[in-house]
Amino acid sequence: MNALPWKNSARVAALEAALAQRILVIDGAMGTMLQAHKLDEDGYRGERFARGHMGTHAHGHGPSCEHDVKGNNDLLSLTQPDIIRAVHMAYLDAGADLVETNTFNSTRISQSDYHLEHLVPELNREGARLARACCDAAEAKTPNQPRFVIGVLGPTSRTASISPDVNNPGFRNVGFDELAAAYVEAARALIDGGADTLMVETIFDTLNAKAALFGIEQVFDSLGARVPVMISGTITDLSGRTLSGQTAEAFYYSLRHARPLSIGLNCALGATELRAYVDALARIAECQVSTHPNAGLPNAFAEYDETPEHMAAIVGEFARSGLVNLVGGCCGTTPAHIAAIAQAVRGIVPRQLPSITEAAA
Repeated sequence: MNALPWKNSARVAALEAALAQRILVIDGAMGTMLQAHKLDEDGYRGERFARGHMGTHAHGHGPSCEHDVKGNNDLLSLTQPDIIRAVHMAYLDAGADLVETNTFNSTRISQSDYHLEHLVPELNREGARLARACCDAAEAKTPNQPRFVIGVLGPTSRTASISPDVNNPGFRNVGFDELAAAYVEAARALIDGGADTLMVETIFDTLNAKAALFGIEQVFDSLGARVPVMISGTITDLSGRTLSGQTAEAFYYSLRHARPLSIGLNCALGATELRAYVDALARIAECQVSTHPNAGLPNAFAEYDETPEHMAAIVGEFARSGLVNLVGGCCGTTPAHIAAIAQAVRGIVPRQLPSITEAAA
């Protein structure tokens, strides 16, 4: 599976060298930062889509209007690039080594909710270009700290393993081939835009992830080269399982064939709740282990209250216990959280990868 050469061997060598030297820091939440701007429908549309999705008619927000796009954060890479650029730079200034592209929902399947499927290649390509430019600017200021772009591939808004209809458990609203094709389109554009790695993240259904990895391999075959792949799943609650029913260990063994650069967990839970499952991965994974938890659990208003200092103390213990190689933040985290986490793990030796014999013991 990994016979193809690296697309950019120098960048991969720099990433591997950094991982060998220290615990690397992934950025924090994009959505949390965007919510602070309180953008309305016009704000999401910007000048480009003020006259509709195709720019063909005046937008009056009435019954005959095209579908609303408010809440489609990925669209802001095209309509409000300065806002996305500022978020990336804030995380880089806070100490992030890796920045995730603003492409969590930039697949044909997810963008169909907004009738913007035609924008998928551009969303991914421009999302990667924005992050690339920010990382290059930060790296120019701190040459001894290379910065890397993670091309994000989200889980889509559908699941291949679970019926959305409780009255028809055999029904599926998406299939493997449709998912794989959607990921091919997104992954190719992310690589075109300059992503150093691809991350299949917030995985709640392992079959979706398998479709993503299959699609990614198709892209690599067409390019004749590859980039490192990162995988991050989601333990949905304190049952310790993904939505499709797997434990952290089963999740890893289901996907280890992809030989990822890293495997980890993000979203749904805070660092305290995730610790046991990160520990489980750390004991068996033959690759790097990552985690970017939420800022605790949401309160009654769906807001996150965990302070940067508290979260950093928990993640710092992960590092001191030898559990992690990459750390960051998901929902509710801000540049302040990332700065505190970066400080908490600074100087701590990264988790050592086990031998195959040790991992199987």
